[in-house]
Amino acid sequence: MRIATSWIHQQTVNAMLNQQASLAHVNLQVTTGKRILTPSDDPSGSARAVDLNSFLNANAQFKRNIDFANSRLGMAENALTSVGDVLTRVRELTLQAANGSQSDESRGDIAKELRERYQQLVQLANSRDGNGEYLFAGNATRTQPFATGPGGVTYMGDQGVRALEIAPGETVGTNFPGSSVFQQIPRGNGYFSMARDPGNTGSVVAGATQMTDIGAWDRGQYAITFTSPTTYEVRDAGNALVTSGAYDPAGTTVAFNGAQITFSGAAVAGDRYDVVPSGTQDVFAMIDALATAMETPITTPQAQAAFRDTINRGLENLDQAATRMIDTRASVGGRMNALDQQEGINESLQVQVKATLSGIEDLDYASAVAELNMQMLGLQAAQQAYVKVQGLSLFNYLR
Repeated sequence: MRIATSWIHQQTVNAMLNQQASLAHVNLQVTTGKRILTPSDDPSGSARAVDLNSFLNANAQFKRNIDFANSRLGMAENALTSVGDVLTRVRELTLQAANGSQSDESRGDIAKELRERYQQLVQLANSRDGNGEYLFAGNATRTQPFATGPGGVTYMGDQGVRALEIAPGETVGTNFPGSSVFQQIPRGNGYFSMARDPGNTGSVVAGATQMTDIGAWDRGQYAITFTSPTTYEVRDAGNALVTSGAYDPAGTTVAFNGAQITFSGAAVAGDRYDVVPSGTQDVFAMIDALATAMETPITTPQAQAAFRDTINRGLENLDQAATRMIDTRASVGGRMNALDQQEGINESLQVQVKATLSGIEDLDYASAVAELNMQMLGLQAAQQAYVKVQGLSLFNYLR
């Protein structure tokens, strides 16, 4: 059987090329430090590495989401803190205006600062984040949430809450609809509110209100009427008598169905107060009502009583608004705590996954260097053998 010289050369060259390819592969492994360069190096390990790398990529996105959410919630907390400071100042001004030594002029000066605080509050409600998006607009982050007009402040945002995924199946909200923060605030003490009848001719004033028995409160509507300067009665919406009693202008507490209201001042037969379940209002309307009352001259005892009623109800409403801000800030803090906890969990998982991935992908340098040396020796031997074979000829053996 004859073996062609060209075939021998081709086989030898192919062997050297294969040896060079193996050497290059091992050399690339040593250079990159990775054992798996192609799926064929370890099919099962390669598949596992793909899954782990996908997890790490998702975890990196979760980290970006957490950072963004923390930034946005931090800005919201700062805005809410400022809102709380404004409300504290408004309450101070309201108590200052209630002082009997104030004149119409001095109350008017206080009202001017209230108007300034009103505008400041609108600006805070329209706060933006670092990307120029509104913090309290719901999902309509490019729409200014609060606009002032003749009828007061109108909410232009929506009720949506933007949520970001911070872990598989876990999301956290990054905003609060402005309607829930600055509007929809309970009136009065949160259970019921008082309304002075505009036709009252006495100087009686409704003071502190509270709920002494929540279970007894039926959220009904009631009218407290002074039947004489020294007596009163309480009737429900159907005009049925609920209770009655004697009234002392120095101070009397009227109690019924778990509700309790303190009255003082001179009453006239027919003076009335309406008690209704607590509705809602916005914080801007609260301040506007107080400023308007301070801007109105007080010329009669009846006007003085009406002013004091407005102040008392305004203080109750301001307390409800302050509570709303505190509750919202607590919610912000809760979300930020959840973000911090999840970030710690994600970082721990990332360390574990990277360790597992390293065990699958990383190269055993000692074995790889030994393999590299063997491949180099094999290539050199193949090259030297080829040189020897290429130089052989029958004429070398003829004498």
